Amino acid sequence: MVTGATGRSRAAGEAAAAARSDDEVPVTIPRDPAREAAEDELSRPMYHENDPSLLRRLLDWVWEKVGDLLDAAAGATPGGWVGLAVVAALVVLLLVALRLRMGALRRTPATGDRGELFDDRPRSAAEHRDAAERHAADGRWSEALQERMRALVRSLEERALLDPRPGRTADEAAGEAARALPRHAAALRAAAVAFDEVTYAGRPADQAAYDRLRDLDDAVRHSKPRLDGERFDTTAHGGGTA
Repeated sequence: MVTGATGRSRAAGEAAAAARSDDEVPVTIPRDPAREAAEDELSRPMYHENDPSLLRRLLDWVWEKVGDLLDAAAGATPGGWVGLAVVAALVVLLLVALRLRMGALRRTPATGDRGELFDDRPRSAAEHRDAAERHAADGRWSEALQERMRALVRSLEERALLDPRPGRTADEAAGEAARALPRHAAALRAAAVAFDEVTYAGRPADQAAYDRLRDLDDAVRHSKPRLDGERFDTTAHGGGTA
């Protein structure tokens, strides 16, 4: 099979032969018709059977450009390719450090773990406390803290110090509870912040954080509410649904 340069030589030879008569007398052919005849001959599929495909030519072009960029980067970096490799390694280490500093990505909450204080099945304060203690016994401090916060808020609802309201945030509960329990206002706000950090930021709680919330829950249970209508500055931090 004739391809490539051999095919083109053959086409040129045929074009030259066509320009001559049988007795080898030179025949003058105008330039444009001669060019068109040669182009028609070279356009025949038999001359292009082994040509690279369009995809292959595109990939070759892309790799050529990538190589040019890398060569340019290596030339602009002190130490050439070695310096470029060092810079790339430093960038990777920086990204890893940032990733570790930001902590684990928060997964998409599933049903029953949407960050709300209460799920679809109402439970009593005692049930939430029991769940909190089970989590604490297993060392699952984040879940224990969440359940203890729910127990605290449910207890206030059971005492009619808070109106039961679906979708209430931890911050809202802390602000509303502080009006009736002003002596615990600061601790209630801190508990709401701890709940939000565990629920939204994905920051794990520890035993100390759980113990503080447990002690607050016990203190609130035995506190006498302020019912004289006097208002206090109990503005809570803004936050999402707990």
